Amino acid sequence: MSGSRGTAGPERIVDIAVGYMASKQLFAASRIGLFAALAGGPLTASELAAETGKPEKITRILGDAMSSLGLLSRVDGRYELAADAAEYLAGGGLDLAPFLTFLDSISYPHWLQFGHTADSGEPGKLEMDDARWGTFMAGVMTYNSLHAEMLAGAFDYGPHRKLLDLGGLSSAFALEAMGVNEELHTTFVFDPGFAESVTTAVAEAGLSGRAIVIGAETPTARPEGEFDLVMVNHVVHRFDAEQNAQILRNARAAAAPGVRLLLLDFFLDDDASQRPIDALHAGEYLVIDGTVVYPESEVRSWLTEAGWQVVDKLALPGSPRVLVAEAV
Repeated sequence: MSGSRGTAGPERIVDIAVGYMASKQLFAASRIGLFAALAGGPLTASELAAETGKPEKITRILGDAMSSLGLLSRVDGRYELAADAAEYLAGGGLDLAPFLTFLDSISYPHWLQFGHTADSGEPGKLEMDDARWGTFMAGVMTYNSLHAEMLAGAFDYGPHRKLLDLGGLSSAFALEAMGVNEELHTTFVFDPGFAESVTTAVAEAGLSGRAIVIGAETPTARPEGEFDLVMVNHVVHRFDAEQNAQILRNARAAAAPGVRLLLLDFFLDDDASQRPIDALHAGEYLVIDGTVVYPESEVRSWLTEAGWQVVDKLALPGSPRVLVAEAV
């Protein structure tokens, strides 16, 4: 009938389409110190302008945008931090600012090449210098620290004594585990290019007496000894199927029956509703450097073939998922 339309509305499509506007304003608010300025209590746009040194029209726009997204509240013209903004953007806990800087200055511009990637299946050109690599690594390691914090809240490290951290790039996962379990000792078997930074991080955490750091190429590393917990974090997306199958076999060889494996990464699933963060990172990894977010079913097949049985799956807030497996 002329002039009629169905019951479906356009809101969801429009919200997704303009999502980059929210992202860019979040990045700007973090960069100018808007959230940090509110750490001491509610402020007006004028007061925020004085605190940040930016024009009032900017602090009003950013304040309103962040309140519309729930990161701030706005009462009688005064902006106040929401609990998550206070924790992760204003110094209350882990500061995600380096991660936001990475997204703003490295990831977002690189996504401008996604049209080519969608047409060709090939990654964009990642042109980097030392400064950009510094921004890249600071952001990625900050995001890894968030994952480690979320995992420590979701998995009980208490019963374990000997941890193998195999092939990861960040020491944060094991350091979090050692922080909550003073009897846990860790053997890090990392890519040789990361061994020095892991050694430094362990020393700075005061945990050198409970850690061994070994440099070895991840696809061929064969850790020695028997461990009662194994981590394989952010590994599988970096390697091909054959390499991943071998990595998981090598991990199984270092574990006695009944030992638990934590395999953390983003996965494409077969659930009725795909978790967005995993699917979005499939595009991110592809456009950045051509690495792969694998279907969970394929990862499970590698685990089964290697002698691991999946017993649980943990969906970490704002982070990847973890397949928890047991050596059989």
